[in-house]
Amino acid sequence: MFSIGDKIVYPMHGAGIIESIEEKEILGEKKRYYVMKMPVGDMKVMIPINNVDGIGIRDIIDKKDADKVFESLGKRCDEQTSNWNKRYRENMSKIKSGNIFEVAEVVKSLVTRERNRGLSTGERKMLNSAKQILISELVLAKNMNPVDVEDIINEKIST
Repeated sequence: MFSIGDKIVYPMHGAGIIESIEEKEILGEKKRYYVMKMPVGDMKVMIPINNVDGIGIRDIIDKKDADKVFESLGKRCDEQTSNWNKRYRENMSKIKSGNIFEVAEVVKSLVTRERNRGLSTGERKMLNSAKQILISELVLAKNMNPVDVEDIINEKIST
């Protein structure tokens, strides 16, 4: 169980801070929800408390792991399959895992692919989404602002 003020990650959405715990009645059923404020995009997300384990909610990484994520972005990128559909499914699976290192790998590989060959509309959308998920957690883990985190990501990938 999480508490107000906890920094958590919601896979496929990103990281945020639990602002409140509320009870809402939706379709005649009362449920308790975490209300999470996202640091990027000033968005709020309601997460049903009874479904937390099933969706993979977890605490954010610590500063050491955030540094390791930045380091991983600077490493050489493995070549991905040329089959668009297979590549898309593999990347989506990594993003859904909620593992920040896998999300960083998706960002790195898509940025590299974009520079070398360009991206389809679907992959460009995936890149933007993965980048926001990555940035949101690193912002909270390192206590930095989103623009600075994105600058570091772009700098690490370009080296």
